[in-house]
Amino acid sequence: QVQLVESGGGLVQPGGSLRLSCAASGSIFSTYAMGWYRQAPGKERELVASISSRSSTNYADSVKGRFTITADIAKYTVYLQMNMLKPEDTAVYYCYARRGSSTYWGRGTQVTVSS
Repeated sequence: QVQLVESGGGLVQPGGSLRLSCAASGSIFSTYAMGWYRQAPGKERELVASISSRSSTNYADSVKGRFTITADIAKYTVYLQMNMLKPEDTAVYYCYARRGSSTYWGRGTQVTVSS
């Protein structure tokens, strides 16, 4: 079973930056796709960014050019660098790892963008 632990959320002003981290319980990057979803109050969970086992990345249109997903294989960690944050980025951000029909989730980390 894969365990994922997120960190790095918090309160930031509009235009600011945060970096989220997702630490996996072992070396899974060679076989799992990983990424981040977010869920704002009253809204459905949406995919923010993903990185495949071959390091190809994908982003939601709403974050392209502002967010960057990377993976540090040696540290079993995936990062989400978030720049130029907007109030509409406020949500709980969840890390996931997926292989075939199996998906594992972290517990989430709150990101609040407000002045």
